[in-house]
Amino acid sequence: MAKEWTLGEKTAGLKKETEHAVLVSLITPDVTETQAHEYMDELEFLATTAGAVTVKRFTQRLQHPEHRTFIGSGKVKEIAQYLDWHENINMVIFDDDLSGKQTNNLEEALKVKIVDRSTLILDIFANRAQTAQAKSQVELAQMKYLLPRLRGLWTHLERQRGGIGMRGPGETQIETDRRLVQYRIKVLEDKLKDIDRQSQTQRKTRAELIRVALVGYTNVGKSTLMNLISKSDILAENKLFATLDTTVRKVVFDSIPFLLSDTVGFIRKLPHHLVESFKSTLDEVRESDILLHVVDVAHPQFEDHVRTVQQTLQELGAAEKPTLMVFNKIDLYRERWFDDLLDQNMRKEIEQDLRERLRETYGENIFISAQTKEGIEALRDRMTRLIKEAYVIRYPHQAKAW
Repeated sequence: MAKEWTLGEKTAGLKKETEHAVLVSLITPDVTETQAHEYMDELEFLATTAGAVTVKRFTQRLQHPEHRTFIGSGKVKEIAQYLDWHENINMVIFDDDLSGKQTNNLEEALKVKIVDRSTLILDIFANRAQTAQAKSQVELAQMKYLLPRLRGLWTHLERQRGGIGMRGPGETQIETDRRLVQYRIKVLEDKLKDIDRQSQTQRKTRAELIRVALVGYTNVGKSTLMNLISKSDILAENKLFATLDTTVRKVVFDSIPFLLSDTVGFIRKLPHHLVESFKSTLDEVRESDILLHVVDVAHPQFEDHVRTVQQTLQELGAAEKPTLMVFNKIDLYRERWFDDLLDQNMRKEIEQDLRERLRETYGENIFISAQTKEGIEALRDRMTRLIKEAYVIRYPHQAKAW
């Protein structure tokens, strides 16, 4: 059963009715059991954000993916049998990208919709996109993702025999679709260039103000913190990628104005074509003077999240910018990790050890809770100092009186 694609059609995410899915993950030798469990938790969170209900998880340890079906034939049969027993399940989600041929083979074997990680993330982005820029960026990423997979998706139309006069309709269809996709990519890229030129003009009009950008893994509380600092009302919910469009607000601390921007959250295995498509949105990160790297310190794998964000910042050319590490959700950290039997002195000692360890690893940092507002005044003081220093660097011979 070949996957059906409607070229150039803008999607609005998964169907509104609830879909039931099983999750599949391949565990390679360099992945620990703890990491594998955390990766599956994240995949389930992605599925939930997209509107699907997870029914079952399947994992398999292999040295490398199987070229035909990604997972082994025995595991494919096991999943197929489970799907036969549970007819309400209509989707299988893989935690890695699949080729067109693998998707085709899996759909034929399992008789349900096959979704890989990139498709799932693109679906969430399509559902979240509000502005013309975000919608165009999502569609561009979808087209770039589709282009190299066309041949695998059209295998049911390929010629059965070789030789002159035996050219099947599949190859003609593939070439037609490839031209359509390439044309659509060109149209979208031109459209985004026009939007980017407009954005650059807007940025020039506010060039003299210091710019601070909130960056971090998805769902760490950036939008909540943005609302708290700027007294705005930006959407903040416990879902992945709640923010797609960069939001910029003018804020004043101690009569010192600056621009604060909230950006799209990063994630492990963020598709490269998605990063490419969203580069104009992420210009706010590249052109900022100061980064506030927000981290969910209560998450058991938060240090992996920090590495993911740092790697993405490196790709964007923003890794060397002055950065303040903001460890958020300290209230949730205490709730999750402190035993009821611990006295106050022991709690303070554990927390102090954590602060010192993270300071040694990541440099200057601050612990806050955007939910309870703990540490927010200290964060304001630290930000004020960094912004003043940035103004001195930018205007060394000019005293700025705000």
